[in-house]
Amino acid sequence: MPWIFRPTSWMLATVVVSVMTHAAAAGSFTRGCAARDLQLLTVIEEQELTGSIPAEKISEALVEMMHARIVCYQGRVLDALAIYDAVRDRIQPIRAGRALATEIK
Repeated sequence: MPWIFRPTSWMLATVVVSVMTHAAAAGSFTRGCAARDLQLLTVIEEQELTGSIPAEKISEALVEMMHARIVCYQGRVLDALAIYDAVRDRIQPIRAGRALATEIK
């Protein structure tokens, strides 16, 4: 099924349009929050398209994003960015690999 017909794709498109509309109307939604919001939406869409994230996690992530937007509108930008980062960390898959230790004392 093409991505355009998936329900979550429509939901994500609606959220993006909503963010853009509200960002234009409200001056307190900073560029930093808007950029992080768009980055997170992109990650969610990529995960959804590959089928690596269940619909329940997508819904939870979108609710948390709305919370981050509210926090940003309140002028607490650093708190909002931390929320965006926490959501991203929960939905991104853990990549296999070994950490490189340069020097262990």
